[in-house]
Amino acid sequence: MKKNHTLRLTLAAALCAVAVVGSMLSFPVFGSKCAPVQHVVNVLCAVLLGPWYGVAVAFAASLIRNLLGLGSLLAFPGSMCGALLCGIVYHKCIKVIPTAVAEILGTGIIGGLLAYPIAIAFMGVSAAKVAFYAYIIPFLISTTAGSVLAVVIVLALQRAGALSKIQSRL
Repeated sequence: MKKNHTLRLTLAAALCAVAVVGSMLSFPVFGSKCAPVQHVVNVLCAVLLGPWYGVAVAFAASLIRNLLGLGSLLAFPGSMCGALLCGIVYHKCIKVIPTAVAEILGTGIIGGLLAYPIAIAFMGVSAAKVAFYAYIIPFLISTTAGSVLAVVIVLALQRAGALSKIQSRL
């Protein structure tokens, strides 16, 4: 069956908009802005669209958030690593719990570690003042909250029978 690329692109744009608007629901943790809605979007992209659309949505949402002054440069490594990893995991196993765990590991650990050199190089953070693992805790807090919410949403869609209908149209 041929995939409906227009529908997939429209859904990706809508999820990007949800991530941008949802970033207004952020809270500060150790110098990082935690936006759990981005992680909900990452998991939904993994389940509905796949890893490459997920990375594109994460990149676009991070870019728009930065242009609007709603985010920081640290949004790029966290959201994109999480989107890629959870998209790959969902593609391989088609299960939402491992997908959410992959989002947590991708954003919280990998994204948190990649945020350090970005903070040093582009944000004027002194390497002597910040440990290389300093962004892991706030990223883990944000991504865990968003991933749990995403699991609840996906399981509700599954129980209602809507998830398979959506997936079959895409």
